[in-house]
Amino acid sequence: MSQIALPLGWPADERQEDFIVGESNARAVRHLEHWGTWPVMATVLTGPRKSGRSLLARLFVRKSGGRMIDDADRRPEEELFHAWNAAQETHKPLLIVTDHAPPVWKIRLPDLRTRLSATPVVNLGDPDDALAADLIEKLLRQRNLQVPPGLVQWLVPRIERSHIGIIRAVDTLDEAALARRVRLSVKLARDTFGLKQEDLF
Repeated sequence: MSQIALPLGWPADERQEDFIVGESNARAVRHLEHWGTWPVMATVLTGPRKSGRSLLARLFVRKSGGRMIDDADRRPEEELFHAWNAAQETHKPLLIVTDHAPPVWKIRLPDLRTRLSATPVVNLGDPDDALAADLIEKLLRQRNLQVPPGLVQWLVPRIERSHIGIIRAVDTLDEAALARRVRLSVKLARDTFGLKQEDLF
């Protein structure tokens, strides 16, 4: 399975919180890597829950010496306004992590709305096939489960293609193995997720 290393020697995080880079998030990683070229010393990072956005933001802060504000759409707008201004004054980057960027994220404070309209936005998308496979294998190994040949490849096209969907699928498979007291296998996956027509051939 393909896995892209974090660029420029980004510090390794805790073993269970490694950030895997794939096509759906590589653009965001490249943007954060080159924060010195940002038009303003701030960026909005969006992405679905469980996409690793908070982990990526922590890695960025450790590397850049900047600051992150997580769940920014739930924070006081005055706090964000002052943090944005401070980032420009100190030339230390600010990473604003949120579910959605403006205008989906409704900003009431006019001065903050103006500043965020000039702020770059990068997004972590839903995982592609290669990233989905890497995430499944990572989650299974985190549970100290042996991953039999063919299991990950069988699962990838048959589960919801989202970070939360992948986590739920691994949870379901793990619970099925525990309940039946068996090891992981393609047969167990078929029994758990249902036999599809194409599996008959």
